Order: sequence, then structure tokens, then C-alpha cells
Amino acid sequence: MRTMTSDAALIDRWRSLLTSYNEVATHLERALQDGHDLCLGEFESLDRLAAADGGDLRMQELAAGMYLSQSALSRTVARLEKGGLVCRSLCESDRRGVFVKLTEAGRSRHAEASATRSAVLAEHLAAEPR
Repeated sequence: MRTMTSDAALIDRWRSLLTSYNEVATHLERALQDGHDLCLGEFESLDRLAAADGGDLRMQELAAGMYLSQSALSRTVARLEKGGLVCRSLCESDRRGVFVKLTEAGRSRHAEASATRSAVLAEHLAAEPR
């Protein structure tokens, strides 16, 4: 049985995690936008595609690992496609399925932005006490 003290400790830890996440995400969002004209959701989409075998995923697979709603992810992918960073295609075996594929321009932008992400994470997370 949990006590009020342990609940308070859990809530304090949760709030601390949220504060840390928000601080790092804010810095990361700003650095990605200023340096690469990408929002955090766009970068995360490119990052997951870059990590995928062949650089493509079904939209459902991409959505499963993302924190964005299906409609927000669709808008994000549309922006990336408009910018020439990804392309979409219908699944041949299931016409309801849509594949999202990283383009060479997307792969290049991702590589550049990954260095920025690493720098921001190193600056804000490397000295975190455990």
C-alpha cells in the first residue's frame, strides 16, 4: 500500500521530469528551427525515418513511435513533403497504406540537424546528476 509520502515523492519526480523535458525541448526546438528550419516534430519524423531500414516506414509505423496525434503527424509529413525532405507513396498490396520515404535532401538535412541535436543534448543533459 502506497503512502501519502510515496505518492508525493512520485509526483515530485514526475514534475521534475516534466520540467527537465520542457527545458531541453525548448532549447532543442529553438536550435533546430534557427539552424535547420525544422520544428521538433519534423526532426523527430526525419530521425525515425533515417533509423528505419531503407529510410521508409508506413505512416502507421511512424505514428506508433511518435508523440503526435495522427492528424498532427499527417500535417508534419505534408510540410516535410512540401519541403522535398520526404515523399509519400501508396502501398501496392494495401491501397489504404501510405509509405513515407526520406529523400536525399531529407537525409542531408537530418544529418546536419543531428549534430545540432547532439550539441543541445550534451549541453543540457551531460551534467545531469543521477
